[in-house]
Amino acid sequence: MKKIYYLWVFALLSALTFTSCDGFLNMQPGNSGNAEGAIVTAADAQVVINGVMSAMTSSSYYGRNLFMYGDAKGGDLTIYSAGRGLDAFYTFNHTPNSGSYSGFWSRGYYCILQVNTLLSNIKKQEEAGSIEDFSSAKGQALTLRALFYFDLVRIYGLPYNYNKTSYGVPNITEPLTIEAQPTRATVEENYRQILQDLSDGATYMSDNPSRQNGYIGYYANIALQARVKLYMEDYDGALDAAKEVIESKKYSLYKSEEWVTSWSKQFGSESIFELGITTEESDLGTSSLGFYLMRYKQVKNAMGWFLASDYYLNRLGEDTKDVRWGIMDNDEYWVDNKVERKGACYKYMGGTSLPGDGKATNTAVNIKIIRLSELYLIAAEAALHSTGPDAGAAVAAGYLNEIRKRAPQLAPATAATITDDMILDERSKELFGEGQRFFDMMRMNKTIEFNDDFQDVPVSHRAKTIDRTYGKIVLPISQDEINANPALKTQQNEGYK
Repeated sequence: MKKIYYLWVFALLSALTFTSCDGFLNMQPGNSGNAEGAIVTAADAQVVINGVMSAMTSSSYYGRNLFMYGDAKGGDLTIYSAGRGLDAFYTFNHTPNSGSYSGFWSRGYYCILQVNTLLSNIKKQEEAGSIEDFSSAKGQALTLRALFYFDLVRIYGLPYNYNKTSYGVPNITEPLTIEAQPTRATVEENYRQILQDLSDGATYMSDNPSRQNGYIGYYANIALQARVKLYMEDYDGALDAAKEVIESKKYSLYKSEEWVTSWSKQFGSESIFELGITTEESDLGTSSLGFYLMRYKQVKNAMGWFLASDYYLNRLGEDTKDVRWGIMDNDEYWVDNKVERKGACYKYMGGTSLPGDGKATNTAVNIKIIRLSELYLIAAEAALHSTGPDAGAAVAAGYLNEIRKRAPQLAPATAATITDDMILDERSKELFGEGQRFFDMMRMNKTIEFNDDFQDVPVSHRAKTIDRTYGKIVLPISQDEINANPALKTQQNEGYK
């Protein structure tokens, strides 16, 4: 009988033979490797960590689809025409047999498999009396595993504050045997594992809380703790974690005049964790995130897949001098009608002039996963709700205003005026194109309105507005996965039974 183990073996083999969008995995770079190889030294372990982070840049994960998923489903993106690619993210046209986007599951568990194998091999070395210091590798591995599970449970499980007893994803923390048929844990159990991994990971890295460009270091762990605890509505914990990062002074917010050009630089002052994209390994070219958000036909093969919705543009348009307009440019509507509409986004081209971030191609732009600006926004929301002595509306407004400075014509928030909606709007403006909008709307129990009337593209699989009671706010477990692991058959998400 086929088991989920075989699916992971397939994922492992696929990582060596992927073509097209994942062609970067055709090679075995000298600075990254597979966890099944011999792990003898700390340097060996770091090579495996590098390989895991390379796998994260796949188009089915951080290289494109995760960020597209969050903004298309969250209403900040819309489509100009059907049939160009990834439409299902916008239309919610998902079934277990088609449009399931099972790459999230297979890529996520491939990365988890690598981390679990690495940690197992390190444990064997330590038990055998190795004098190598594997602390950094263990800290990175545990933090990465927490990130993978956080992404998976958000995609396949209901929001924690909505129904934490519902199905999440299988909690796997050891290499599987061939007989294994893991079943889905609850959302609450997933979050418990995520917090445990983050807590353990931070302990291993706390002796070296330096800034580590290109690696998931101590402060990336603490930043991720802030994000996770915000989703859990642990406002005291989220505020404490966000403050630790902010007050460390290891990172600094860009000045308004620096914000636009920051996207054409690697490892800027706000970058807490970003994935390196290189022209040799992980440049996805016409399948990249940047290509999916740029203007139709601006360069060869650019299709104008997605563009900002009217709702997002109206939000950003609250201040015509908002510096964040600087990474937006005219979109396909302008091409066809010569009416200005700045719905094309160039965060992942380095800017509207397509400079990239200093590499040979303008699509080889690093992916910023956690930025300092998000920590200020987390601190604002958490302080607004926290019961701690260093919280409250005035404190929340102070954090929010540090980001709100990017819109100089808007009045600063005050203790009397700050609201959750004001913070949510600022999160949309600042984190546009970074895949957070849908998850924000769901955890905050908001109704999402889609810009279906923009081009009257027919959408038959959802209504114009949805909220978190809609059955397809989570993806289905694909039929291939159920066939490989029949234990999951009775655990399909309700919207797909």
